[in-house]
Amino acid sequence: MDEAFSAVVRRSTEGRHREAERAAFLGDLVRGRLPLAAYTAMVAQHLHIYAVLESAATVMRDDPVAAAFIHDELTRRPALEADLHALLGDGWRDRTPPSPATQRYTARLREVCFDWPGGFVAHHYTRYLGDLSGGQYIAAAVRAGYDTTATSFYAFDGLGHPAAFKTRYREALDAAPWTAAERTRIVEEIHIAYELNIAVLVDLGREYAADQAA
Repeated sequence: MDEAFSAVVRRSTEGRHREAERAAFLGDLVRGRLPLAAYTAMVAQHLHIYAVLESAATVMRDDPVAAAFIHDELTRRPALEADLHALLGDGWRDRTPPSPATQRYTARLREVCFDWPGGFVAHHYTRYLGDLSGGQYIAAAVRAGYDTTATSFYAFDGLGHPAAFKTRYREALDAAPWTAAERTRIVEEIHIAYELNIAVLVDLGREYAADQAA
């Protein structure tokens, strides 16, 4: 029996997932070794990324395959904007520019997510399922270590149990009528998505080193 596509994706990207989790910036952040400004900067980069990805979702709602992965409860942009307002106040929009890595990330999203359903799903999968997994741990650590409740980005109200949703999401991956060649291309794009995500964390790590947090 052929291996399910969702299983292929998980197996082939397992190392990438661990690499992202082990990023020095995230490790220092969840241990409370960085200033609150470091968390704020990460939220800002996420907003730039999700603004483009969710604009692509608006386009992809009409695609017969990609539409199966779009759920309004996943939308993150309003929560990210609320978190930044809580962290920075009314002038937050002028204080949250994209980093060089984020600019490369959003350029790739614009390149592949608006007219290639498989590319959209590759980036959609990488971001949202990651938020539903490790993101919950990050949110708890930030609330405990930084005396802030500006973590609504990680609250997926109305989505149901995260594990059950991820199961349904993977079932949609398995059911999508992609050819073997298209599945290979999608896996390759997921690897690119991981690389772009990690590069954003590396940029943040350069700006906010733990030994500068005093």
